[in-house]
This record gives sequence, C-alpha cells and structure tokens, in this order.
Amino acid sequence: MTKPRLVSLLLLSTAMLTPAMASAQESATTSNDANSASNDQADTSTQEEDAPDVSLPGGAIIVTGQRDRNIQRIAPQVISVLSTQEIARTGEGDIAGALGRVTGLSVVGNGYVYVRGLGDRYSLALLNGSPLPSPEPLKRVVPLDLFPTSIVASSLVQKSYSVNFPGEFGGGVINLTTKAIPTETFLTVSGGLGWDTETTNKLSYSYYGSKTDWTGWDNGNRSIPKSLQSYFNSNTVIDPTGDLAQQLGGILVNGRNAVIQKDTKTQPNFSGGITGGTAIELGDATLGVIAAASYSNTTQTKDIIRQRAQGTTAEPSQLFENFNAVNTDNRIVGNGLFGLGLEWGENKIRWTNVYIHDTVKHTSLSLGKRENNIQADYMNQTTAWYERQLIDTQFVGEFKPADDTSIDVRAGYANSKRLAPFEIEAEYLRTNVDSDNYGQYFVNRLGNGNQDPTTITFSRLNEDVWSAGVDLSHTFSPGWTGSVGYAYQINSRTNTRRSFAIYANGDQTQISNFGLLRLDVLLQPGTWYLQDFGVNYGLELREPEASTAQFDSRLLNHAFYGKLEGALTDQLSFDLGVRWEYAKESTILRPIGADPSKATDLKNEYFLPALTLTYEINPSMQVRLNGSKTIARPQFRELLYQPYFDPDTNRTYQGNPFLEDSKLTNIEGRYEWYFDRDQRMSVGAFYKKIDKPIESFLTGSETFITSYANAPTADLYGAELELQKYFYLDSLGGKFFETRRLMLMGNYTYTKSKLKVSDSDVVRIYGAGTGTSLATDYFVDGAPLTGQSEHIANLQIGLEDTDSLSQQTILFNYASKRAVSRGLANSGQPDIFEYPGLTIDVVLRQGFMVGGKEVELKLEGRNLTGRKHEEYQSFVDGRVDYNTYKVGRTFSASASFKF
Repeated sequence: MTKPRLVSLLLLSTAMLTPAMASAQESATTSNDANSASNDQADTSTQEEDAPDVSLPGGAIIVTGQRDRNIQRIAPQVISVLSTQEIARTGEGDIAGALGRVTGLSVVGNGYVYVRGLGDRYSLALLNGSPLPSPEPLKRVVPLDLFPTSIVASSLVQKSYSVNFPGEFGGGVINLTTKAIPTETFLTVSGGLGWDTETTNKLSYSYYGSKTDWTGWDNGNRSIPKSLQSYFNSNTVIDPTGDLAQQLGGILVNGRNAVIQKDTKTQPNFSGGITGGTAIELGDATLGVIAAASYSNTTQTKDIIRQRAQGTTAEPSQLFENFNAVNTDNRIVGNGLFGLGLEWGENKIRWTNVYIHDTVKHTSLSLGKRENNIQADYMNQTTAWYERQLIDTQFVGEFKPADDTSIDVRAGYANSKRLAPFEIEAEYLRTNVDSDNYGQYFVNRLGNGNQDPTTITFSRLNEDVWSAGVDLSHTFSPGWTGSVGYAYQINSRTNTRRSFAIYANGDQTQISNFGLLRLDVLLQPGTWYLQDFGVNYGLELREPEASTAQFDSRLLNHAFYGKLEGALTDQLSFDLGVRWEYAKESTILRPIGADPSKATDLKNEYFLPALTLTYEINPSMQVRLNGSKTIARPQFRELLYQPYFDPDTNRTYQGNPFLEDSKLTNIEGRYEWYFDRDQRMSVGAFYKKIDKPIESFLTGSETFITSYANAPTADLYGAELELQKYFYLDSLGGKFFETRRLMLMGNYTYTKSKLKVSDSDVVRIYGAGTGTSLATDYFVDGAPLTGQSEHIANLQIGLEDTDSLSQQTILFNYASKRAVSRGLANSGQPDIFEYPGLTIDVVLRQGFMVGGKEVELKLEGRNLTGRKHEEYQSFVDGRVDYNTYKVGRTFSASASFKF
C-alpha cells in the first residue's frame, strides 16, 4: 500500500475515534461524581488551588484553571504536576530547581533533569507539547535551568509511556506549559537581591570584555574581525608561518579579552521582572494577551580541586595532575514571553512566543603540578564568553465541531544558538630549577614541548526544530473513546569549532625573555614580526583541529499513533495504543580544506505499544498497571569520533559512530489513595529492561577521554513513595492558628540498576582494531548505570495560611552518590562518582496590602548545610578529587507588586 493511501485510511478512521485524555476528563467526571463528597471533605474555608494549566500533545489534557480537577487522578497515566502555586512554594528561580522536588527526579549539572536515575538521554523535554532544541554541543536535550519559573504555569512529569508522546521516552517526559489567557487584567513588577557566602563581597576574577557585559550582550568588542572571517570563509588550512598567520596572530589577543583582573568585593546577585496581561471581550469570543520579561545577574566563584589519577593509585606524587582552580562565572539571563489566545465556545487558539538569552562570562585561574614535571608549578588562565539563546514560537488550536468530536492542531518552530568567541587559554610555567635563569618566575613559553600552547577558540552552534501535529477524535460510545494522530519533527544542527594554537620554536632564551610579559603584551601585533629585526622568536599559528572543525546533524521523525480508552467494568478501565515511528539520524563531518563525509546514518522504524489498566478499589483508591516499549537514540555529538573539549566539565569527549538505538521494555504498578482534597498517598514499583544502553567510559593512559559504547543490556528497578498531607491547626486556639495548616509533602525513590555483561558479549568501538571488542574490557557486570542515584528523597514541611498568602517552608533534598563517568574496566581506573548529599533550604513568603496594592515579600536561604559539590574516584590508598568545590550558602530577598 502506498504512503498516501495509508495516510488517507488513517485519517478516515478518525471518524470512529476520540482523544483519550479528553475522554479522561469526561469519563472521570462521570465516574467520580459518586465520590465527590469524599473529595470535598476538606473545610471549604481553605484556600483551594485552581487546577494548573497543562497543555500536552496528542489530544491530551488541556486544563485552564478549572477547580476540583485532580489531574494526577483522572489522567490514565502515572504523572506528577507542579502547579504555579507549588512552583512558587519551592521559591526556585528556574524550573530545573523546582523539578528537583518531584518524586524520582534529580537535577545534574547545568539543569539536566534525570528521571528515576536514568540520564538526560532518557528524558524528553517539551514546551506546550512541542519539542525543543538544545544550545549545548554535547546534548540534544535542553537544559531546564534556562526556563525561569516566572513564565511557567505548570510542569508535568509523565513516567509511564502513552503513545501520544514521542517514542524516545526512557525515564519520562517533562512538559512545561507557559502562562495562558489571564482571567483579569493585571500587572506585576518584581525585584530581588541575593548574597552568596562563597562569592559575594569576596575575591573573584573577571576581565574587561566590553562595557555592556552586565546586560548579557557584547557591544561588538568580541565581533570576529573581517580578516579572520575571510579566513573562515575560505575553507583552507592556515600556513603556520605565512603572512596570514602573522596578521591574524596579532589581532587575536588584546587587553580586553585576555587580562584577568581581581575583584576583592564581588557584587551581590540581583534580578527584576515584569508580567502583565488582560482579557478583551469580542462579542462571543475572548481575546487574551499576556507578556512577561525578566532579568537576573548572578556571580558564583568556585575554589576547585582538580586531580587526575594515572594507574591505580591516589598517591599525590603519582597523580597526573593536581591543581587548584578558582573559577568565576557571571551569569546573566534575560527572557521574554508574549502570548495571544482566543476562545469562543469550546474552541481555543493559542499563539505563544518565548525568548531566552543566557550568558556566562567565565574567568579561571589555576595553579598546580603534573607528574611529568613534579618540581615545576603550572599556572593556567582562561577567559571565555558563552552566549546561549532560545527562540520558540508555537501555534495550538483546539476545535470542537461537535459534542462528540474534537480536532487539535499544533505547529512550532524553535531555534537555539550557542556562541563562544575568543575563548582563550594560556599556560605559564615556573620550573623552580636553580640553573634556569627564569626558574623563580612564571613564564609563558607558548607551545614548545614542555608547555601547552596558548589557544584561542571560536565556536558556534545553531539548531532549528520544526514540528507539527494533528489529532482527531470522536466519542463513539459512552465511556469508550479513542484517538489517532500524526506528528512530524525535524532537527537540523550545525556546529563549528575553530581553534588556533600558538607555538614558539625559536631561541629559548629569547622566548623566556618575552614569556615574562602579560599575555596581551606577549602576543601583540609587533611580536609576530620580530624576525624582521633579527629576533628568533619563531611564532607559529596552527589550527590543529581543522579536520574536526565543523559538522552538521539532522534528525527526521514521522509518527502515527492510534489509541483506545474504555471501561471494561464499572471499576476497571484501560488505555491501549500503538505508535509507529520512522526516524533518520545522520551526521556529516565537514573538515576544513577537504570534502565532507557522512559520519553516521541511522535509519529505524518501530512499533511501540503501550497499555495502562486502572482498577478503582473504592471512590478514593485506585491501582494502575502499565506496560510499554520505548527507545533512546544516540545524541548528535556522541556519534562523532573526533575529540571535543567541554570547558563546562573540564573533560574531553570522543564519540563512537557505531552507536545504536537503545530499546526499553517498561513495566510499572502504582497504588493511589486520594483521601482528601489536595491530599494523597501513593506507592509504586517499576522495572525497565534496556537493550544496548549507551554508557560512557574513560579511555587513555594520562589525559583521559570520555567515550561511549552500547553495553549489552541493563536492568533497572525500584520503588516510589509519595505523601501529601495537611493538618489544620484551628484546634490549637487563638487567632493566629484559626486559619493556618501544617503542610507535609514528601517523597522517596529507591532505584537499582545493573549492567549485564558476560564473557562472550562484544561491543563495537570505533578505532579499536577491528571495531569489535570484548564487552568486559569496557564494562563491569553488575555496575550501575551512569547518572543513577540509589536513593532520592524530598521533604517539605510548611506552615500556611488558608485565607491569605503566608507560607513558611523548609525543604530537604537528598541524593546518594551516582557514577558520572565510567572507568575503563581493564585499566583499574574506578568510576568517577558525584555525591549530591543532603541540602536544606528555607523559603518564607508573605503577602500584604500596601496602598490598596498586593505585595508579596519572599525571603530565601539555600544550601544551609553548606553542602559541597563532590566528584571523585575512590582508590584503595585514598581518594582523587576530580572536580570538588565548596558551594556557598545563599540568602536572597525579593518583592513583587501587583497592580
């Protein structure tokens, strides 16, 4: 059958089907009428929260502020929802931090959310049901710390798979819903100040850059010079000693981008924002307008221990590297939201636009030793500017041409960019040798065999995502619904990294004379022409990474699904569906001065079934069982063999073109008890079998490189417990307790994972001889998956006023250690672990009236225990701190005024 005929039949079949989640709302209303009395037992004087706005793909729930809608209960799948009120209670500034309070979720690195101990590759992030691109070179998943909580109406986490979602679903999907049509005209202005005990009013490092750096935008000082851009456009490899090399070498480094400055009194953190909206009546229709903008400026200084082991010992004298680094990151985030919505009858149209601009001005100074020259001291400096941007525009339409028929359409375009110009790294060496005339001084001899060269790197990433979908539905019998739909997505990414290395091959005495100079003076334009005056300096400008400088990646995805939901008995209902996905993932390497070549070309199609059974024990208790099959694909950069240094993690990565898709079999059971309004308890268990999981490992004898391979198989299983309970305190007497309640909200997740590796298993490793190696050379049988914490727990204890805004909340978060990089099995190198440990936060929110205007005052204390960030390796004779530093306690105060 041809594809057009197949599409026609699928569309024709929708006349008999309806969307599952629309039915979930309708059928839940019917089936739950009998237990509404049980749900309404709470005192009606309590301040009840509206149901959050939730917008999902595939004809799923779209709720806009309806009361008495417990979405977690009526949804056919296992979900967790953070409403606006719950996000505000955590006090977090970005949605990644707020999600860290959800059962089974942990936040790793720069805003990457792990679900049930599975790494970010197993998490899917959506915005209003549409896919998002990532501005990170090593990721295809967007870091969620980009999204400030001020623009998010709700965050939904779905852990059991349903076929209206993309099949790339391992641990779960995270869907962010932006704020929608307001019910009344409002304007809110906010501002805040923060203090970091490890940074504020203390020593930090910076560099000039430009006078507009505080805004997050450069004023042109970092623009690429015309002559350099012409070279980039020429697609040729530079002659290291030619005229062009001398010309370009003299303009790369200057006093604005390479001179590190001390700041003995680092500024406090500060932020501000404005949000407004209105609703306009247009006859039978309502037009809603909402807009928001915010700005934040934070500085964090880290005093980092960076050690690298070689062999199997932690003896300090045997370490390959032993450094202390002081890093200062000034992060400036500006964002905006503009939305239009039109509603008439049961029809809705929403147009949403999101803009996020996130910049980090990075300065680093480190001092340490290396095993190959234990007597000498090495001092390294780095100055960099990392600018990330996300633009997203979406259109969603929900139409109900008849009471039993609905049509949902959506289309979106998103673009992400990452720009890092003039990333400069330089190394100075103090030999501490008496026979060296300069032995007591730090000297930059540039690349000469004893020292690393000074490097200047320009990198740029651009990714576009186009997506569209349609869902058609029909109710064909009371209590029986179904849906069919189609989804299209295409990701196109271009990544360029042009890195220059400066070497000095002339007279060592003359080089040492000049090496005492400050970097911008050392590499001024005149230095490159010293040979014209009889000075044998021998400067060379090389581009050693020209063969790996550029690549393009593309992911094309077509998907159809069909889904049926119904009630088999008064107590037993089901949700059954299957999704067909076709995906083509390709990567093209574009070396400088050579023809492009296709590095990878993965083509796969899958049928992915999912079934959920829900049994209602009584009107307030139910049990769910879910089974499904899903996949996880390699990320773009993981498919490239070429090495890549990531400054954020201080690690070098190298991909593996032999990587394949991982296939997951998922089983889950859950007991839920909704014993009162907004109060619940649930217990669940889950199991996942992963065929060919993609795992990282360390390779190399000294400078370790992180690479990837498909391990044979892995099992993951665990259990979850969640409780939310309120205790009303009016019985204590007194006016203060009359309207107050005690809030207890806690969750705990136990997760255990094991790689399964036998002596006969093989893995495909690019560049390893024949390409096939024994799996036991890379992976240890029984080892946990990378990124998986065995224990994750959250506890919130709060005192709340039920009549007005007054909340005092203590938040506890704990995560046990997790492997972040796998040691090579046959080298004796242990895994690198991260240990998040216990953190305690306090958030105080108080509302009051000033001059007839609503005012909210918020006070926060974060990381009150002063928990450190720890990444380390454990050896028999001690510990090697891979990336360990103190994290400051932070205190902030903010206020918002509603007009």
